Amino acid sequence: MVQDAYGPPDVLELRDIDRPEPRPDEVLVRVHAAAVDPGVWHLVAGLPYVVRLGGYGLRTPKARVRGMDVAGRVEAIGADVTRFRPGDEVFGTAEGSFAEYTRARQDRLAPKPANLTFEQAACVPLSAQTALQGLRDAGRIREGQRVLVIGAAGGVGAFAVQLAKVFGAHVTGVCGPDKGELVRSIGADEVVDYTREDITAGGRPYDLVLDTAGNRSLTRLRQVLTPRGTLVIVGGELGGRWLQGTDRQIRALLLSPWLRQNLRCLVGTQRAEDLEFLRGLVAAGTVVPVLDRTYPLGELPEAIRHVKRGHARGKVVMTV
Repeated sequence: MVQDAYGPPDVLELRDIDRPEPRPDEVLVRVHAAAVDPGVWHLVAGLPYVVRLGGYGLRTPKARVRGMDVAGRVEAIGADVTRFRPGDEVFGTAEGSFAEYTRARQDRLAPKPANLTFEQAACVPLSAQTALQGLRDAGRIREGQRVLVIGAAGGVGAFAVQLAKVFGAHVTGVCGPDKGELVRSIGADEVVDYTREDITAGGRPYDLVLDTAGNRSLTRLRQVLTPRGTLVIVGGELGGRWLQGTDRQIRALLLSPWLRQNLRCLVGTQRAEDLEFLRGLVAAGTVVPVLDRTYPLGELPEAIRHVKRGHARGKVVMTV
């Protein structure tokens, strides 16, 4: 699926292009599945404009093929690759996975757990690593803490609920009225329907709040924190075309040094050790990917629109 200009999802077109060639430390992967997350919409639309300043291209996109999460089979390897060989089933992150073939650094891949389908495996890399780093690194989660996950039925949120339980926390998940059963099924101790209850209205405060929904003010979120609690903001979906929610993260960074509470923002990174840690959890069945639905490659624009509307229960995956 090729993108030559910024715009709505329909700017993506199904075309034949040259197969990518792996560099010495890269693997060529035959794609079986690739996950679609909210960030894809931002990159396709080029919004907020601050996104374009991150090296993606000011007027036109530098990368013609989007997609990072991938699960598939190794087709070929570069001269310096030692961890994989052709035919291996792998999952991880790559460059341009919305295609039949993509290339990936060998340290960004891991063997696909045998108990997962390709579609399930594609759900894991970015969202699960973001949840892990938000809880463990930014949130410094500890056993016995009360943790609130806002957006608990989303791609990151569903992993965050399960990982918080792995770390021994008492977990409350916030979600829509049709997703409560799902959030309970993945381990939440309590579930809040945000259409019926205002989580910032009072009650027992939380030691750690992981906000993946991006639509509540810092003032309101601080009201549900303990005096020395931690708020971790993952993304933001409100605001204008220039900042579109990132201003909330900027304000959090500026305000935090003056507070007893910790306000932190997370930009997830790809780490081989984190992918291996998560691989162990999903292979053991301790953490289970939540797959909402799949779309064929040519229907990627509709998959992006489905994610953008906020209707997904877990992850949306494109199949080839």
